[in-house]
Amino acid sequence: MIEAVRLSKAFNGVAAVDGLDLTIKPGEVFCLLGANGAGKTTVINLFLSFIVPTSGHARIAGLDVVQHPVETKKRLAYIPEQVMLYRNLTGIENLRFFSRLAGASLSDPELIAILTEAGLPETDARRRVGTYSKGMRQKVGVAITIAKKAEALLLDEPTSGLDPKAANDFSVLVDGLASRGVAILMATHDLFRAKESGHRVGIMKRGRLMQVIDTETLSHTDLEQVYLRHMHD
Repeated sequence: MIEAVRLSKAFNGVAAVDGLDLTIKPGEVFCLLGANGAGKTTVINLFLSFIVPTSGHARIAGLDVVQHPVETKKRLAYIPEQVMLYRNLTGIENLRFFSRLAGASLSDPELIAILTEAGLPETDARRRVGTYSKGMRQKVGVAITIAKKAEALLLDEPTSGLDPKAANDFSVLVDGLASRGVAILMATHDLFRAKESGHRVGIMKRGRLMQVIDTETLSHTDLEQVYLRHMHD
């Protein structure tokens, strides 16, 4: 569902992503770990076709994102570190607007049901988004993913700045989307959440994917040690 084939991107001759090969299946959560500047966000931007690869291919559902930018965007959803919504609209109004952009026409009861499924109670869904916490805005982002029936989800530092409960709530939502068959690529610094939510973890350094790990094979402590070993090499 999400595939990179020898994917590379250079800026002024410096490789931000260097020959990335990656396949994420439906229902799988793959977490990219790495320090600032490792290339995680660049990978996300390549799949969103916000930037064009220097070489290689980024594919969603088998379609090259450069050659099929509209079709691939219909199939995916994106939740950045700061979810951008219309502050003067309510959660319901935001969901209605963005779901219609995706081609879905939903009734208010359907919108409320989706927001509730995403963890946002109806009382909060009827409030203006300008009063929301970061965690609540992210729940609207998850609701948009559900309403759009996205097959792939890209997450960029989704738990940054969240308190432990909100981070755990978000992990539960990610698990729920994966159980629906959504393929999920999450760029993160959060080793704990990567271990909790990810089926596999990839460690990036200077644009290269150094190692891919099945999270079931390592404890949190083991994952941290492997990560730090790569950072110190």
